[in-house]
Amino acid sequence: MELSKLPGVGRKSAQRMVFYLLKQSPQAVNDLSTSLSDLVQKVKFCSICNNIAEEETCEICRSEKRDRSIICVVEEANDIWAFERTGDYRGLYHVLGGVLSPLDGIGPDDLHVKELLQRLDDSVHEVIVATNPSTEGEATALYLAKLIKPLAIKLTRIARGIPVGADLEHADEMTLSRALEGRAEI
Repeated sequence: MELSKLPGVGRKSAQRMVFYLLKQSPQAVNDLSTSLSDLVQKVKFCSICNNIAEEETCEICRSEKRDRSIICVVEEANDIWAFERTGDYRGLYHVLGGVLSPLDGIGPDDLHVKELLQRLDDSVHEVIVATNPSTEGEATALYLAKLIKPLAIKLTRIARGIPVGADLEHADEMTLSRALEGRAEI
């Protein structure tokens, strides 16, 4: 059953979804199928920051209203939307595509670290490291600090308003706002 392969969906939940879909009109199920097909065909990754996009670059990278002197580094694209919900951050982002995890065989070459370093020119004055406060997130933050510090760019880490072991996508807007306000230089 393909639905049970989705994150957080077990065999019983997948079975409930199938029975729900069987009760829907053929048009409703077809609309869902079309949406899933569109997801695969139309959605891609931004060529600048690795956010999800329907064009070559995402809306955030294309926006003239963003502060291009600040880049917030996150693990995954869904972390961007957690920050965007706060309305407090107006800079750019960079999605790593995960975190360092030697036990899982994920090293620096498996992440978008090189692409981040290529973006760090004279126009960038601050890099905010916003990886999750997990062991892997902290290791990734330290690795990035080692690479970015010699470039004489202000390097900050979001404050510890988020519980250790939690994911950014589950944090509320107030917690993320306070984490941004209380970020500290690494």
